[in-house]
Amino acid sequence: MRIGLFTDTYPPFINGVSTSIAMLESALRKKGHQVYIVTVNPDQMQYSFEKNIIRLPGIPVGIYDYRLTGIYPLKAINKIKEWNLDIIHSHTEFGVGTFARIMARQLDIPIVHTYHTMYEDYVHYITKGYFDTTSKKIVEHLTKFYCDKTVTELIVPTKKTYDLFKEKYEYTRNIHIVPTGIEVDRFYRENNKPEKTALLKKKYKITDEDFVLLFVGRLASEKNVAFLIDNQVDLIKKNKHCKLLIIGDGPDIEQFKSQAKKLKITDNVIFTGKIPWEEIHEYYQIPQVFVTASHTETQGLTLLEAMAASVPVVALDDDAFRDVVIDDLNGYLFKNKKEYKQAIEKIMNDPVLQERLNRQARINAESHSSKYYAEMVLDVYYTALGGKPVGRKEKKTFVTTMKSVVKKGLHGK
Repeated sequence: MRIGLFTDTYPPFINGVSTSIAMLESALRKKGHQVYIVTVNPDQMQYSFEKNIIRLPGIPVGIYDYRLTGIYPLKAINKIKEWNLDIIHSHTEFGVGTFARIMARQLDIPIVHTYHTMYEDYVHYITKGYFDTTSKKIVEHLTKFYCDKTVTELIVPTKKTYDLFKEKYEYTRNIHIVPTGIEVDRFYRENNKPEKTALLKKKYKITDEDFVLLFVGRLASEKNVAFLIDNQVDLIKKNKHCKLLIIGDGPDIEQFKSQAKKLKITDNVIFTGKIPWEEIHEYYQIPQVFVTASHTETQGLTLLEAMAASVPVVALDDDAFRDVVIDDLNGYLFKNKKEYKQAIEKIMNDPVLQERLNRQARINAESHSSKYYAEMVLDVYYTALGGKPVGRKEKKTFVTTMKSVVKKGLHGK
């Protein structure tokens, strides 16, 4: 199959969506499919083409390092036509997502869309607090239009997102719940070098006595990192060797550093800044527990990464995490400060429990491998194709090939 992945974010951008697309691309290729990428140029306002990747001119939008494009050069259109795509899979509602919709219509091929981001939680970055209600309504309208009127099949990562479309957006068409996978083997302890872990611990002044909590993500208000820092005070009173390792960057990093300084816990709260995606698996070998209090996730891939590294999770009791974290099996869910601290202390004071949680976290992560994710996505592609003929009759596509195979199989020829 010839597959076009259209996205506003792709490596070298570092975020959950970018990571999931790179992983899907790799998994699909391993299964023998041809994969092409259309994305935004990360550094400049110009078109470029390299190794089946088209990068379109894009401008910063003021949300982290995201860029948005409304420029669709003729040479990009011609290149996409040359690819003879069987299907388009869009990963954004706007910018490149609009381009995906245009090309699907021009080429008369199905378009599958994955809804990754709860946009209403990020409107404030654009509005700066003004007209938030109106802006959220506009986002809702645009999302419903893009996902309902212009796509063949819709993918969401969790029941939380499914409920958003069914209950709030009153979506009536097919919705496929396909949890995003990860390359689990990258995070397995046996695939990482202990000497590298030792060097990282030395760099951040972490000793073998320390009980390390890890957070990985954007350092912004909606991730609720302030909650983790605030509760670190009481955890340190219980165990002076309890440390919080915070990996990531964002608009509120200085605010969080100031919070730790004000609470006089800078020795027990460590900020690493942004870590390249190619190295992040090494950092998951450091902690005893992964923690998050974020309430804006659609799924939370960092939880799966931690579990693949045999690290149990203590997470906010949110719909996005309930399908992943099972109390007393691979971690704990909490509703408030008291439950958060109780969960941490329970693991910290019981090595036998910790070892059991470690083993089960690893087992549960395996079911979220990129291999299974790609298989589920391919099932959605087959549903979208559904025997529909593609635009240009002269090309032998995946659909016509499959029809021929099925026909021969039915008649024994």
